Amino acid sequence: MKLFETYIVRRVGMMFLVALLPVLAIIWTTQVLQRINLVTDSGQSIGSFAKLATLILPTIIPIVLPFALVIGITQTLTAMNSDSELTVMEAAGARRSIIIRPIMILAIAISVFSFFVDNVVEPKARVAARQMVAEAYADLLSTVIEEKNFRRIEDGLYVQISQRLSGRILKGLFVVDSRDPAFDLIYYAKEGAVDPSGTSLLMKDGEVHRKTADGDVSIINFDSYSFDLSDMTQSRGQATVRASDRDLGFLLNPDPNDADYKAKPTGYRAELHRRLNDWALPAIFALISLVIAGDARSHREARLHPMVSALTIAFALRWADFYAANQIENAPKFIGVLYGINIISALIAIVLLFRNRKMTMPVSIRNRLSNWRQKVQDRMPATPGNSNGSGA
Repeated sequence: MKLFETYIVRRVGMMFLVALLPVLAIIWTTQVLQRINLVTDSGQSIGSFAKLATLILPTIIPIVLPFALVIGITQTLTAMNSDSELTVMEAAGARRSIIIRPIMILAIAISVFSFFVDNVVEPKARVAARQMVAEAYADLLSTVIEEKNFRRIEDGLYVQISQRLSGRILKGLFVVDSRDPAFDLIYYAKEGAVDPSGTSLLMKDGEVHRKTADGDVSIINFDSYSFDLSDMTQSRGQATVRASDRDLGFLLNPDPNDADYKAKPTGYRAELHRRLNDWALPAIFALISLVIAGDARSHREARLHPMVSALTIAFALRWADFYAANQIENAPKFIGVLYGINIISALIAIVLLFRNRKMTMPVSIRNRLSNWRQKVQDRMPATPGNSNGSGA
């Protein structure tokens, strides 16, 4: 790679990171805060929450990468044009490929990285996050880890303890079970423990109050009592794996006996084609950015900022891809639409680059913007420095 090409890659790469990291941090923070209930509801440690936050990160990286690249390319090329670097290159007879080649090498590298994250890293992170949440809510000791506070285990079932000791020993148990509409059960016990399998709560030296719908109350004292938790722990301890959690190998050759695949086979088809399509977006968006900002322009030329134009087109294409991918589940004909959107967009950008065509604003729109800007300026109050009148 030539010296000037290295210079362009370095500038675009730095601007790409400047755009990527803040946006990634903002989106990551919003996603993490939505899962703060893992700590508040299940009593997990801050370390477990940090681990879950780390597992969320790979799910948002492929979404942000293409748009950060658009910002990096357009902002760098606009700055080079403002500094007359592009004008000097064009006057010196340099080929346009000296700009296109390094930027496309960077864009292809980012596309490959996006493919790796989307198809290898993200599925494993998703499965690990789902399993972590399932295990957190499966352990009753975790859900009542805070002493002297009521905890809702599930709808109609609440537990409170006075003290939690080592060896899975619980002191001062209070359990309210109103899941059966025919009667309510209230358990008191001086001591209890969850068995190692997590399928039952063993209570000692207590009593149970049974209140029927008509108001009758019966009280039974017991030396030991076993409260069944098997239904709850079985449903909570197993993580449900969806199509978005599968790796590319499974999507290409799904197991016909898989329960989730048998329930929603079309969802797996849609996820497969989404994976095979989305990874190329950084390279396609790079082509669009080069068409918009990759040539020398006069500072007097009326046009939108290249970043605004490029991001507008990028968001429109991303929305079209998202819509087509969602429609595949119900209408297989949208598979061709999904691939066609990106292929046609890339071909148009390549043709414009090879023909050295500049994307210019239509005259009618340019005139309207100019008139609108003039009207705004006419309505703005004149500053004292611009007044033509003389002071008294």
